[in-house]
Amino acid sequence: MVGNRARAAIIRSQRITGLSPDVIAEIVAEVGPLWHERHQASLVARTRRRAVGAGAKHKLVFVDWLLATLVHLRHSTNHDVLACWFGVDRSTITRAIGEVRPLLAERGCTIAPGRRLRTLAEVIDYLGADGRTGIIDGTEIRVRRPAAGRTGRSSSPGRTSRTP
Repeated sequence: MVGNRARAAIIRSQRITGLSPDVIAEIVAEVGPLWHERHQASLVARTRRRAVGAGAKHKLVFVDWLLATLVHLRHSTNHDVLACWFGVDRSTITRAIGEVRPLLAERGCTIAPGRRLRTLAEVIDYLGADGRTGIIDGTEIRVRRPAAGRTGRSSSPGRTSRTP
């Protein structure tokens, strides 16, 4: 379980989540009550096997669910790594991301389905149409390419050369 000091450090470091503490506070204020409402509705909708308040308790508060989701979206972090970081089981992280991601999408933190923005000008036009603010993920992705002038294959059949 993440302590208050670690949670505050994650929120303060814009490199981790990609968002300023003010934006995170805004999202918590908007999405938190909606998440809580949906959670309560799912509890009421099913028949109870135990008394109210019985059963497993959440180890993570909503802010932790949100932070785990933001870190996953920004860095494509493995669920196992996030589980170790937050001190919970991998299934908890998977469930958190599965529940928070749609809420972020409903808030408008996504691009419309089927829409491809290929250039920066298209991104600016898309955001400017509604006056929204966008976050551009400029994560570098390593791509292995053959050295200049080489195709990555050797001249002898059945053997391939390794490219640096």
